[in-house]
Amino acid sequence: MSAPYSEAKPEVWAVHSHDPSGVSDQHSRVEKQPAVHEEAPLSVPQFGIEISKDERALHRRVNMKMDLFVLPIMSLLYLMNGIDRSNVGNAATVNFTQDVGMPADAVNNAVSLFFITYQTSADPAVIIFQPISSALGKAVGVKYWMPFLMVSWGLFTLAHAYVKSEGELIAFRLMVGVFEAGFYPCSVYYLSTCYIRYDLAFRVAIFYGCYAIAGAFSGLIAYGLLQVKGALYPWQYLFIVEGAFTCALGVFSLFWLPRHISTAWFLKEDEREWAAERMARDSGGQDNVSVGITMRDVKESLKDWKFWVILPANIAASVPGQAFSVFLPIIVKNLGYASYRANLFSVPPYAIGAVGLWCFAYSSDHFKERAFHIITALGVVILGLILVNELPSNQGKYAALCILQIGSYTAPPLTVAWLSQNTPSPGKRALIMGFNGWGNLAGVIGSQLFRAQYAPAYRLPFFVCLGVNIFAFIAYLAYRYLLLFANRRRAAKVARMSPEEIQEELTDEKRLGDKKYTFRYTT
Repeated sequence: MSAPYSEAKPEVWAVHSHDPSGVSDQHSRVEKQPAVHEEAPLSVPQFGIEISKDERALHRRVNMKMDLFVLPIMSLLYLMNGIDRSNVGNAATVNFTQDVGMPADAVNNAVSLFFITYQTSADPAVIIFQPISSALGKAVGVKYWMPFLMVSWGLFTLAHAYVKSEGELIAFRLMVGVFEAGFYPCSVYYLSTCYIRYDLAFRVAIFYGCYAIAGAFSGLIAYGLLQVKGALYPWQYLFIVEGAFTCALGVFSLFWLPRHISTAWFLKEDEREWAAERMARDSGGQDNVSVGITMRDVKESLKDWKFWVILPANIAASVPGQAFSVFLPIIVKNLGYASYRANLFSVPPYAIGAVGLWCFAYSSDHFKERAFHIITALGVVILGLILVNELPSNQGKYAALCILQIGSYTAPPLTVAWLSQNTPSPGKRALIMGFNGWGNLAGVIGSQLFRAQYAPAYRLPFFVCLGVNIFAFIAYLAYRYLLLFANRRRAAKVARMSPEEIQEELTDEKRLGDKKYTFRYTT
């Protein structure tokens, strides 16, 4: 692409990446490692792409329009995703299981199987839904795939209003899980094609924060709808209204969202050019979103050590957030609040969780650091879990729930941003985002923790949450040092290479993306 924006002196703005084509963009400053051959260009994604003063104003204008036209609708879509996921917990506070004639643990079982469908189907071949859904979204375009998923799970959410047995409840939850499976990874991948890397985490956090806000809205909506008196049970109105709104919003998003930032209807011509230009720089020329998934992408994703190392930590860190997204109203009810007030009093912890996430994510982008922000958030969760088990009064336990919520939603979105910025190849990145959805295995664990037999104190479930979060704390810290170790090994290897060997490494296709010796992982 031509570069009409580069007269002014460039300033470092965001993460810097390597150029796999070997042809460096004329705007891109390539950092040099202290090596034997300092004249050779190296690609070190730790300092930033260059953005001139003129470009910086354009950059902010594009971000502002993306924040106004794309981020709110994406966040609203995920809000409904969270509401439709958690509404069964709200329904359970007003005799849902008794009205249908189901056992008390029917909701736990249905929620557990719901999260399992995020990972596998009922098919004996154990098809992995999230990576496959992500690949389909990449192939047909997430602009079209996300609305299809929304309308589909919205219809099955609405069908909950007519459940007649535990078997039907499980079947409907399974189908909601099937269609929700690919929504989050496709959405995060879509956002990663719109924002450069150190603009990304805060936007993903705003998006993901709607998962926490969904609990608050779900509580408020439930507080109103569950008091409706009519021909139907109150919980039936809840499922009908929320399912219908999800379907309507899915149809609206089909016409609103642009297929790609370079064709966004709300951007002017120079803004569209810059939007594509900045993504090309930030990805080192690997931002070809028009190409689907290749077999090489699949193989390299399956062999990506940095993903498989971080996955157990992500699962463990996600257990409290996944569990509370469904069961917080029930937990609050067992602290002595009436069923309707339990939904209302579940709102502040959810809201606090969203604000905590946004603060951590903003700081993470500002300081260009991921690991210690995640670890700090996990420390807050650990403190809250200790307090909720040890404080004697219900008021103290409620305050502890609010404290632990400050950090309980932070790890998943920052992990996504971390993996995204360390995976420059779009095809592989889309698959990694799908595989990362296996973090929802935390929902399988969480859904089985807060069972009726542990009420009202739920001491054992809270202790399990404490244990897995201590594990996550240690695992994320170890992961950071593994990345630093990998960087040191690569730096040492490149230092022994001749300029010709370095140029060959940049240009050949033997290794691509983060596999190249010239690529440096960010921490």
